[in-house]
Amino acid sequence: MVETSKLKKVTYALPETMLQRLRTLADQKRIPSVNAVVRGAVEEYVTNLEREGFRQAMAEAARDPEFIRDLRETEEAFRHADDETAKVIPRW
Repeated sequence: MVETSKLKKVTYALPETMLQRLRTLADQKRIPSVNAVVRGAVEEYVTNLEREGFRQAMAEAARDPEFIRDLRETEEAFRHADDETAKVIPRW
């Protein structure tokens, strides 16, 4: 989701051909604006990098015996509460 809180103007360089293609798309009303596309593309790029970092961290955790032990202990500690909750959740 593109953040729309306080915006700050910045300057970046794009190849002229890419800028022209974006302006043509904006003129054709196929995109809201060049700014909107750049903002959205940067947001998507950063989000993907963050997700990949999270995936890597989870992969490392899955290989960490101490993490797995803690996870199993937590599952056991909450097993009864989870069983009770499962009884009140409708089946699909």
